[in-house]
Amino acid sequence: MQKSGAEQPSASSDRRAVGEAKHGDPAEKPLHAEAAGTVQPEEGCEQQAALKEQEQSRLAQWELPSKGRGDQEVAGNNERDVFEPDAPFSTSFESTPPVTNENYFTLLELRHSEKEEQTSQNSVLSEHTASGTVTGRMIEDDEALRRTRANFDETVQSEKLCLDQEHFPGKAVQQDYHMPDVITVRVQTDSDSFQDVVVKIERPTYRKPFLGGFKNRITGVEFHNAGSQTIPKKRPDKGIQLFCRETQTVFEKNKPQQTKNTTSTQMTKIGLYVSNRADKLVSPGKYLTAEEYHKRRLEAVIVLQTYFRRWHATNVVQNLREEKRIRLAWEAQEELRRKKEKEEKLRREHERRLNPKTKEDFELLYHALKLWRQEETERINRTLTGAERKAAFCGLLEQEAQMISSIGRHKLNADEENRQKAILHFLDKCAQPKRWKAYDGKITEMDTQYTLRARELFEIYRSISMNDIPKDERTDVLLTLRRTVKEHECKLTQEIVELIDREVDLMSREVKECNLEGLRKRICTLFLQYIKTPKFNPEVARILKVPPDPLKLYKNVNFCHSCENYLPSTEFPVPANSHTIGRCRLCCKLDNEARQQEAFLKYKLILENLRKSEADYQDGAKIVFLVQHQDLQYMIENIWGCQSALSACSDLYDLVMVRWDKQHEWSPWNTILLTKDEADAHLRLCNLQEAYEEAFIHRIKHKHIRAKSYFAQIPAMASVLHRSDNQANANEFLIATPIATGTKT
Repeated sequence: MQKSGAEQPSASSDRRAVGEAKHGDPAEKPLHAEAAGTVQPEEGCEQQAALKEQEQSRLAQWELPSKGRGDQEVAGNNERDVFEPDAPFSTSFESTPPVTNENYFTLLELRHSEKEEQTSQNSVLSEHTASGTVTGRMIEDDEALRRTRANFDETVQSEKLCLDQEHFPGKAVQQDYHMPDVITVRVQTDSDSFQDVVVKIERPTYRKPFLGGFKNRITGVEFHNAGSQTIPKKRPDKGIQLFCRETQTVFEKNKPQQTKNTTSTQMTKIGLYVSNRADKLVSPGKYLTAEEYHKRRLEAVIVLQTYFRRWHATNVVQNLREEKRIRLAWEAQEELRRKKEKEEKLRREHERRLNPKTKEDFELLYHALKLWRQEETERINRTLTGAERKAAFCGLLEQEAQMISSIGRHKLNADEENRQKAILHFLDKCAQPKRWKAYDGKITEMDTQYTLRARELFEIYRSISMNDIPKDERTDVLLTLRRTVKEHECKLTQEIVELIDREVDLMSREVKECNLEGLRKRICTLFLQYIKTPKFNPEVARILKVPPDPLKLYKNVNFCHSCENYLPSTEFPVPANSHTIGRCRLCCKLDNEARQQEAFLKYKLILENLRKSEADYQDGAKIVFLVQHQDLQYMIENIWGCQSALSACSDLYDLVMVRWDKQHEWSPWNTILLTKDEADAHLRLCNLQEAYEEAFIHRIKHKHIRAKSYFAQIPAMASVLHRSDNQANANEFLIATPIATGTKT
């Protein structure tokens, strides 16, 4: 049953809903009742009776609008923005079904059956067309009222249906209405109690598109399509930008298509002549089966493969022939290079024996003398006996004494020449400017006042040491030297000045130069003493072996029991397996010349090449610089047998020592003796276990064990050196900050 007018919703709300239905989307309808409270057409008399009573109640409301306590008027210009419905109603409009044709035809049958209620039926029909019956359910306190379709910033036009059909038949009066931001809704909480609820209007952030619709041709009612009226649920942000496959991926498909080409054939007939001069007579040939066709193709393929293989084999043979030619040419070139190197080596050795200048040259001479004496001794013992043998030995001894005397004279001359070269090298080293490497690799040089002073003295000494110069130039050099030494007054400078005056006086008297050699040597010797004095040449203090302060020698001086002299520690060769300090270098040299007469040049060259190669690794190798040439000689002769581990080559000039495992530091237990070519190939290997056989590796490991047993002290010495280097590197990063100290007052 329909409730009384006091409990029904106001007619103004219904009329406003009709206006919204006509001028907007169905989504813009006022709040409707849910499906449970909406009038639904049903079959039977009970439904017709219920509808009849409902329409009568509505007519009574419209005839007496002032009696309805729940009537609502929407004032223009926002004069009153509060809805006060007496009856509860639903705010859900999403579940309200649109007016369908079934509702319409049901109402049309009721109108035809009840002629006396035509006016009421028309009103009911208009209301049903606009929004349906407004009944509903209870609204919870926390339920929000939403409207998403309408644009609340614009003015909504509502229509009031006038019931006076005589004066305004079918005429609708429009009124502007603007939805406020907040409205108040009265909600029934109990059978006789109500509660006012403040509802905030959520305005849409975008305009919903017009989705089209349709119109009923009989009633003229327009129906608009509408989407969802709820705000779409926002997906949580995962922090990753996502793309849709449909909008990201492009599917393309290519399909070839041959267009049709329509042709026709025309023949000669009555009334039409077609020339046959260009026609050809085609006769069928022999039919070729599939087996014959594939057989012929196979034969053709075999022929092609035959020619291709021949061409390929020819190219392979030509490439092999070219590689062989290149290989033979390279081997011939290498053989020629080795032959030239051997000849050059023999020539240098012969030149060294004829004109010895260095200590190594004299070692070669004494070693050659030893070999000659051994050969002569064997010959005498093999061929002579008795008195003839003794006489031959006496003659051999005299010849050996003459050869030793001749070697001694050559040695004196070489020492004098080497002494002069050593002096010039010493002075040139003092005159060198300061050098350091910049971050970009460039060398920067800087001259100081001390280096300039040393260079000036070096030029003067080189000038006064020259012979066969004119008298005028000699006089100018002596006067320059006199002015230089006059800057400092001491006994040494006074003596130099006196000698300079004496030489100038003798030169003025035209004394022969041969008579002035002694005087000139005395001037050079005294001036060299002047240059080596740090007071007159401060730069020389950095290079002198004997420091000016004798106290510094006490901590670094050792006693030689052979020559009974106190010498710096650098003058004592210390083998890797020695426990005490032995003889000095000079005593070892004299002992070798008098007794052993060994030549260490080959071992020194091998050690020098080894140290250069280890320095190129730049991994902080220390052991190689602890090993002396005597230690290397023991390793080569006693452990490796003076031959290459691979080819058994015994030419020491062609042998080198390299790392066995290049990932670790060189040591006597991590080395191998090879020729130069074999060493280059060995260092290019990545896996020694795959490159060499197991027996060869076992033999090398056995030699390493022997070397490690002989040089047992080297690991401890190397660890001390590495520890000192690490401490030095750590000290570079330490920063000392002075601490202010004070006294209490």
